[in-house]
Amino acid sequence: MKVRQNLYIDRELSEALEALALKPGGNKSRIVNEAIRVWLARRATKELDDLLKVRLDRLSRDISACRRDVEVVLEALALFVRHQLTVTALLPEGDSAARAVGNERFERFIVQLGRKIAVGERTLDKTGVGAPG
Repeated sequence: MKVRQNLYIDRELSEALEALALKPGGNKSRIVNEAIRVWLARRATKELDDLLKVRLDRLSRDISACRRDVEVVLEALALFVRHQLTVTALLPEGDSAARAVGNERFERFIVQLGRKIAVGERTLDKTGVGAPG
């Protein structure tokens, strides 16, 4: 059901509406209906955006936390690779004394990793070769 409306619009808008209505398939009522429908839909979209903003902010924080976790893993890998390539000598397989030394070195690696992460120091940011600090 259609309802008749009497509206006052600016002269410039009226002239633009008239020009659109003169084109083939043009109809003032249809043009105004569609314009109002789009405008109202845009308002509803803004309300939906406002509702989703809280969830999107939470997702952003979660992604930031995941990014930090990935950086920790990359830091651990970089520190391990640097340690392996610059400090650790090859050990013979099957030697229990060598295995004990390996376990001790691994424990030191974990302590060093924790210390670097705690103070925010990054091995990947260093340029230069040498033993990890």
